[in-house]
Amino acid sequence: MKLKKIKLQNIRSYESQEIEFPDGSVLLSGDIGSGKTSILLGIEFALFGLQPGQRGNSILRNGSDNGGVILEFEIEGKNVLIERTLKRTKSVNQDYCSITIDGVKEELAVTELKSRILELLDYPLELSKKQNLLYKFTVYTPQEEMKQIIIQDAETRVNTLRHVFGIDKYKSIIENANFVGVKLREEKRVKEAMTIGIEEDKEKILEKENELEDKQYNLKSLEKDFFAKTENRKQIQDELDEIKKKLDERLKIHQEIEKTTLMISNKNDTLNSNKRLISQIELQISEMAYLKFDEARIALTKDEIKLLKNKKDELSEKILNLSSEVASLRLKIDENGKVKVKISHLEVCPTCLQDVSPVYKSNVLNKMDSDNFAYANKVKDLELSKIQINKEISENSNKILEKERYLQDAELIKIKIQNLNEKKARLSDINKQNISLDKDIKLLQDHINSLRSSSFELSKYENLFNAKKSALESAVREEKMTEIKCAELKKEIYLFGKQIEELLASIKKIEKIKLEIEQLVRLEAWLTKKFIPVISTIEKNVMARLKSEFSKLFREWFAILVPENFNVLLDDDFTPVIEQHDYELDYSYLSGGERTAIALAYRLSLNQVINSLLSKIKTRDLVILDEPTDGFSETQLDKMRDVLDQLNVGQLIIVSHEQKMESFVENVIKLKKENGKSEIKV
Repeated sequence: MKLKKIKLQNIRSYESQEIEFPDGSVLLSGDIGSGKTSILLGIEFALFGLQPGQRGNSILRNGSDNGGVILEFEIEGKNVLIERTLKRTKSVNQDYCSITIDGVKEELAVTELKSRILELLDYPLELSKKQNLLYKFTVYTPQEEMKQIIIQDAETRVNTLRHVFGIDKYKSIIENANFVGVKLREEKRVKEAMTIGIEEDKEKILEKENELEDKQYNLKSLEKDFFAKTENRKQIQDELDEIKKKLDERLKIHQEIEKTTLMISNKNDTLNSNKRLISQIELQISEMAYLKFDEARIALTKDEIKLLKNKKDELSEKILNLSSEVASLRLKIDENGKVKVKISHLEVCPTCLQDVSPVYKSNVLNKMDSDNFAYANKVKDLELSKIQINKEISENSNKILEKERYLQDAELIKIKIQNLNEKKARLSDINKQNISLDKDIKLLQDHINSLRSSSFELSKYENLFNAKKSALESAVREEKMTEIKCAELKKEIYLFGKQIEELLASIKKIEKIKLEIEQLVRLEAWLTKKFIPVISTIEKNVMARLKSEFSKLFREWFAILVPENFNVLLDDDFTPVIEQHDYELDYSYLSGGERTAIALAYRLSLNQVINSLLSKIKTRDLVILDEPTDGFSETQLDKMRDVLDQLNVGQLIIVSHEQKMESFVENVIKLKKENGKSEIKV
């Protein structure tokens, strides 16, 4: 990984600044508070965003509502551009994230972008929820944080290094195995409690099986009794059914008697009705005996009606013509009247434009009066003619109406004559029907007498039916009571059987639990006696190898920085041990420069160990040192040249306010801060 460029917008003391990073070693130089560390924090924020517990207002410039970082770097030939922004609302939060790889841009969520960065850097994805431990210990750790690692308690330091080295999984495995062991023991105790009382259950099974056998014997006896009572009830039921058939037969006879009596009554009614109808028909026949129908006169009358209608049509047409002529004459009279009014007021002829003399107007008006008088006389004559014709039409209509009435009366006589023949035929039919009705009535009366005789013979079964019905009710009650006893006993037998099945299933389950307990005991023994010891041994061996390599590198780096009269090593807790003349020195009694030298040696050694173990990570050629010479003497500062030469990394970024460091590096970026604003010094 090689950093190329970073752009800071309202980040800490920067308003807007772009910084390019060359290859090789680069020194960010400037006075204390000039904004050197802010650049490193901007790089870390661009890569990983805000860390758990980190507040956005610690990065966003005071008084600004928006800010952001754009970081450009190269990794395995790919050009990567990351953009993150901050926005101030009630608090400062991350607002926008994107990544551009070789010109292809993606807008992602905060967590998605962090996962993508870890993938690009080839960091383990399980570090996505941790506070950039691998980045801090391989690339950039502020010097003061390294001092805190050295002086913190041993357990915290070892646990931290476990995370850094990626071997905390061994501790997690052991803790999980111990947790599983506890759960196995708890489960074993629970299952052992479940097996208590198995012998009592076996004794209960024997007792219930004996009781079940007695109940099954009693059930057989009850079932025999129930069968006998059922057969007795069926026999009584059959006898009752036979008696009921006789009673049903008697009931049918009574119904037949009623039906026959009703039929006789209906036939008598029909017979009486026929007699009355015969009298009526005979009277009607006698009344219509005088009627006659004249076919010739009817035909003549029809012809006369036709001639009268034709004449009426002719007269109506004359009336229409006369009315038309009268209307025409009256129209002429009206037109002449209108012309007279116009002429009487006319002074100049509209055609020749000459004056019209009074004599001429008088002659014209007299001529029109003469014409109108003639028209009026003719209208009177025409109206008189219309009155005469209308009178003829009225007389003609009366004659037509009289003759049509005659035809209607003749048609009615014809219908009556036809009905007379029908009535004579019907009279004959009714007389025949009456003879048949008399015979039917006699036969039906004989049938009723026969039915009454049969009903009397069946009346003896009524008392016998009541006696058998009482006997059947008693037999049904006894059968039902025996059936209930059988059902209750069967239910008891069923429940006893279910209880025995449940006890057997419980015993079978407990036997299975015993086998499970044995398996749990074997599994717990394997975990505690074999698995956990093996994992512990592996962890100790790995930690021993790491401590050996770490300690060796720590001595070498420290010897470069502080060669005089000191011997350093790491104990089993990775705590630096400093000896002078065979006496162990307490870390707190060391000078500031010596403590810085220990922290720097620890930092460089840790970086090399991690890079050697995690050789696939893409940040091994990048190292960032923040104030690595704090408290150094002039002699120690001179030693930094050797340290930097031996680092041998592709890109080294150093933050320092020591001017002497400028001669140790290949590139220098000088920073200044004026009026609360940081920028590159030109």
